[in-house]
Amino acid sequence: MLELGKYADAILWSWGLTLLLVGLLILVTIRSSRKVRADLQAAEERRKNG
Repeated sequence: MLELGKYADAILWSWGLTLLLVGLLILVTIRSSRKVRADLQAAEERRKNG
């Protein structure tokens, strides 16, 4: 592991928080895309069925 010196705690916490936030952003994006896809399919079905 790299020698981070006296800043090791701050650097590791920053990396951890960054990875957590990126993971949350990915989950929110996937959830949103699933909802939009379902809404689009419903709209297409309504259009198709008149």
